[in-house]
Amino acid sequence: MERLKDKVAVITGGANGIGKITVDKFLDEGAQVICWDINADAGKKLLAENEGKALKFEKVNTVNKAEVDQAVNDIITTYGRIDILINNAGITRDATLKKMTPDQWQSVLDVNLTGVFNCTQSISAHMVEKGSGKIVNASSVVGLYGNFGQSNYVATKSGVIGLTKVWARELGRKGINVNAVAPGFIATEMVETIPKKVIADLESKTPLGRLGKPEDIANAYVFLSSEEASFINGTTLSVDGGLVM
Repeated sequence: MERLKDKVAVITGGANGIGKITVDKFLDEGAQVICWDINADAGKKLLAENEGKALKFEKVNTVNKAEVDQAVNDIITTYGRIDILINNAGITRDATLKKMTPDQWQSVLDVNLTGVFNCTQSISAHMVEKGSGKIVNASSVVGLYGNFGQSNYVATKSGVIGLTKVWARELGRKGINVNAVAPGFIATEMVETIPKKVIADLESKTPLGRLGKPEDIANAYVFLSSEEASFINGTTLSVDGGLVM
């Protein structure tokens, strides 16, 4: 099934983890995918793994507005439009309130909040001209209920939910759907470093009794980017196995 056939999609943070699986899924669904990431080596590997497919990689730091604007202009020049934006890029720099440094605080805000703003501001302008588009922002269940030692991360993921609602109101009348996905505990490369006891505890807290898979989040991104979700706007879709109810 090609639910995104011939759509031009930008996926930020697409060279690793959930982003990489999302790139694969969007390609399978027929999209022309432009992956933005700051990891050039991972981007080259991604291109090699998808040789011959409709994939382009660009090293883009979403915190840098000038870089984002230039990358967007390049896409418009090449493809004439951008139909989908997946604001997936994000980082963590965990510490308690007492121990968090100014750099830890600011770096997470820069990537997880300012980066989302930069990409959406630049790309939405072209979507408005075309009168259609899909924007999906990566939030998190911790943005809904908080989490110990993640003041910076939670602030950004809560902020993303707020931005999603604002942009849904501002852009909905222009034919653009803006939604968010709030993943629960997902089995990515980072989880491999977590002690098994901690993973078992996370699984026990999830009603479905397991961690999520990156594919679970990628599937949500695809759904919200497709015409099947044409009347969904301003929603935060929790993909967490029932963790938050």
